[in-house]
Amino acid sequence: MSSLNILSGGAAQGLVTSLTPAFKAFTGFDIAGEFGAVGVMADKLRQSTPADIVILTAALLAKLAQEKLAVSASITDVGLVETALAVRTGDPPASVRDAAELREVLLSADAIFVPDTGTSTAGIHVAKVLRQLGIAEQVAGRLRIFPNGATAMRELAASKAQRPIGCTQSTEIISTKGVDLSGSLPTGCELATMYTAGITTTAVHPRQAQYLIELLTGAGQGEQRTRAGFIGGRS
Repeated sequence: MSSLNILSGGAAQGLVTSLTPAFKAFTGFDIAGEFGAVGVMADKLRQSTPADIVILTAALLAKLAQEKLAVSASITDVGLVETALAVRTGDPPASVRDAAELREVLLSADAIFVPDTGTSTAGIHVAKVLRQLGIAEQVAGRLRIFPNGATAMRELAASKAQRPIGCTQSTEIISTKGVDLSGSLPTGCELATMYTAGITTTAVHPRQAQYLIELLTGAGQGEQRTRAGFIGGRS
């Protein structure tokens, strides 16, 4: 059976997975490819990894369009994704109201699970927030860094630490069994990132790619986007 090849930020994996049955029923195509840190996915496209569609941050996809790797006219907003806190299912919630409370929560954790701090949207932001709070050096030894948010959350779920916490994009928290979304980052430390979808200039299956974009962004899928953790988008 034919497959649509995708390169996507991990933030969209849960939504894509939920829409895969409808996509396959209409097109007869499976969805194959990779989900991971957006910087890594963009570099894979630059290195000629086969892809029909990419789902990345708006800024990164715009750059790929400038590089003639994505079709500008096809780029469509999927929705905003917040970077948020996560706890193991069953652990006390760690919602915070301000930067001081966030600082306290992070300092009290004995393990902090995050995605790659150099290539992932949430990981880069976490590193920035730790510096902003003045605790980067204090918690450096407690950071548990993984290639992407989904892996970080699976490791958080399995952690034997006494007081672990995670920080990644809300969509990755929601889609991982064994962890719970525990609140957004407070004002001054928050991040909401627009994710967009676009067809690559080397797409072998552009028509099927366009259909997936319509599924991801259509008004009929507003409830699924919300359940997956996306904010806004087409309604």
